[in-house]
Amino acid sequence: MNKNAQLSRMISLLAPGYTQPDSVTEKRQLLRALMNVWRPEQPISTEFLHLQDEFLQQELMEKGIVDLTDLTPVEPQIYLWQGDITRLKVGAIVNAANSQMLGCFYPLHACIDNAIHSASGLQLRQNCWEIMQKQGVTEPTGKAKITPGFNLPADYILHTVGPIISGELTEEDCKLLAECYRSCLELAKEKGVQSVAFCCISTGEFRFPNETAAEIAVRTVRDFLQNNPQMSVIFNVFKEIDLQIYQKLLGK
Repeated sequence: MNKNAQLSRMISLLAPGYTQPDSVTEKRQLLRALMNVWRPEQPISTEFLHLQDEFLQQELMEKGIVDLTDLTPVEPQIYLWQGDITRLKVGAIVNAANSQMLGCFYPLHACIDNAIHSASGLQLRQNCWEIMQKQGVTEPTGKAKITPGFNLPADYILHTVGPIISGELTEEDCKLLAECYRSCLELAKEKGVQSVAFCCISTGEFRFPNETAAEIAVRTVRDFLQNNPQMSVIFNVFKEIDLQIYQKLLGK
């Protein structure tokens, strides 16, 4: 089945009777949008999951996988890499989640939560929903949960809720952000995960100042790694401003 036919069939399974665009690009955008608004309590067919997994793995091969062994450490146990976090083949990548922990429901939104869920597949939202159903309350800021990576090259995804900044930055905000990093690292250690790639938690939609966030991230990670020589951390950045900040902090 070619890409156009794959997309058409997946769209028809998620939205029967929906009028589909002609181009492959527009169909891909529509499929992502439909996946973004899919409610995890809905049943999903095994046919869709089979097609989705095949399609997402094909897209991953086209994007290219970046293995930890492809990277050079900037200091012992610490790496810096700019790019799409969904390409990283590591023990776990970190997702900056919201307190519902179900992914971003805004179609085609540019946040990392949306990007990770879109590349991992609908199994991720379903798994998160099952976790949150058992928990019974929203996820507290600073804590973390772990799920499989599903269609990502990373084995696991660590989901953490960072502080949302609505006014002046407070000491409590800084403590909560540091707790996000510690919670992810402790959970990774508990699960035997030895390499963790962090995104820039809270700096996007949650409006945490980029430079202060990076300082907290580097300090917290360095403190943790001192007593955990078996683990490695990758600071994953996407924006040029964050790359420059981390290069300065890490002396690269």
